[in-house]
Amino acid sequence: MRLSLRIFLVYFFFVGLTGWFVLRTVMDEIRPGVRQSSEETLVDTANLLAEILQADVKRGTLDQSRLPEMLRAYGARSPQADIWGVNKTAVNHRIYVTDARGIVLLDSLGQAVGQDYSRWNDVYLTLRGQYGARSSRESADDPESSVMYVAAPIRDGEKIIGVVSVSKPNRTLQPYIDRSQRRLAWLGAGLIVLGLLVGAGLSWWLSRSLDRLTRYAQAVSEGRRAELPRYRGGEMAQLAGAVERMRVQLEGKDYVERYVHTLTHELKSPLAAIRGAAELLEGEMPAEQRARFVGNIAGESERLQQLIERLLNLAQVEQRQGLEERVPVALHELASELVDERMARVQGVQLENAIPPQATVHGERFLLRQALGNLLDNALDFTPPGGVIRFDAQPAGEGWRVELFNQGEAIPEFALPRLTERFYSLPRPASGRKSTGLGLNFVAEVATLHGGELSVENVDGGVRATLFLPL
Repeated sequence: MRLSLRIFLVYFFFVGLTGWFVLRTVMDEIRPGVRQSSEETLVDTANLLAEILQADVKRGTLDQSRLPEMLRAYGARSPQADIWGVNKTAVNHRIYVTDARGIVLLDSLGQAVGQDYSRWNDVYLTLRGQYGARSSRESADDPESSVMYVAAPIRDGEKIIGVVSVSKPNRTLQPYIDRSQRRLAWLGAGLIVLGLLVGAGLSWWLSRSLDRLTRYAQAVSEGRRAELPRYRGGEMAQLAGAVERMRVQLEGKDYVERYVHTLTHELKSPLAAIRGAAELLEGEMPAEQRARFVGNIAGESERLQQLIERLLNLAQVEQRQGLEERVPVALHELASELVDERMARVQGVQLENAIPPQATVHGERFLLRQALGNLLDNALDFTPPGGVIRFDAQPAGEGWRVELFNQGEAIPEFALPRLTERFYSLPRPASGRKSTGLGLNFVAEVATLHGGELSVENVDGGVRATLFLPL
């Protein structure tokens, strides 16, 4: 099982369990919370009525007052109130008053007048100076029919002369409880879903980051060029940096060993030629012959210098895993610079630049200039006097195909697949000497760094080198 999937499953279990527990706990607390608020309101109402009724109860004129009529009118009212989305169309309070013995003097419903309520907790406790409240079911088999009663004492000084009780059916509070629970359920479910989406996003990011780093490590292990993934700080950036340092150290050792072996092999021939010529120069010989040997030494020295310089340039490119910069590069302008530089020292060869002005790619200008310069130098070596060398470019999909045509002899078929091999070179037609064999290899490496490729083919009248560069 993938690490990201395991992390998501753990996160899913934790968030789901925590969300369910918290949601369940909060929803269980909604009902008692609403009832507690309602009870607090009933306490205030009962104590207010106790003060209003005190005089009539003391005089014994309660049944002669306007209060019974007012309570009946109160019970018949229809408030038509919209309370947080719940429409209230009737008043639900029941009010009854008892004397000091618990006998009902007044009942807003007119049902219990004259009955003994002294054993009901609201009246019983209040008459003894305690907080009186009770909850009783209207139907014994229906738990939703419970009614909450809260009582307040009617005092004459320090003496309790009666009790007023205010009741409210709990079913009238249920719409508010249901509404709160529905809203909480939706909000809770939304938060859980949001949490899971965040967890999924985190798992996806972690999986993507690890996959990028894994692909990079696999590419490096297979000897392919790959660019180090970039992270914005954190442990992933540290891990990527550690992997890159390990790659540099391992590749550096192998690269140095391979290059020392290659360089030793390639230096043998020019060094042997220089040593042989130097030994011959120690003896007596005609001036013409001496000049020829001196020229051989100078030529081989120049070859050694070119070999070392190109090896250094090639090593720098090969060690790269990506470009250091990506800027717009105008191919027409770049080719014009190269043509102008070589026009002064080229005789008998016509140089043309037919690259469209709009041909632009994104890459590292210095490397592209070196690559096109190597192509041009290679073409000059194989172009006879009076020949033509022409730069051109054609759009190709998501990039440009830069073409360099030179008139001259066709390349042997056996040599075409090996032209980009390191140190492979063909004899120059003019001198018969070979080059370092690193120019086209350098161009191929630069093309790979830019995500392109190099191809060389024979065409009518000459040879065409094609360098594809993506936008």
